[in-house]
Amino acid sequence: MLTMETKLTLRLNKRVIDKAKDYAHNHNISLSKVVESYLESITKQKAVATEISPLVESLSGVIQLDENFNFRKDYSNHLAEKYK
Repeated sequence: MLTMETKLTLRLNKRVIDKAKDYAHNHNISLSKVVESYLESITKQKAVATEISPLVESLSGVIQLDENFNFRKDYSNHLAEKYK
């Protein structure tokens, strides 16, 4: 894959820049790479579907609950009992 690098000018608080430079230096990485990695991580698309393991698939549908079962109430009761 061919990548093109482009210059970017940012205006940031001097204290933040100094701390970021120290971080980059301590991790032996350029400040540009730190910023690039951060921007890449926050813009990365999430996986569309999560694969279900065979074990989880085999357990699916094992428990049958009443249609009117209140999960929140049951969990609330569980926590109240647990932390008595």
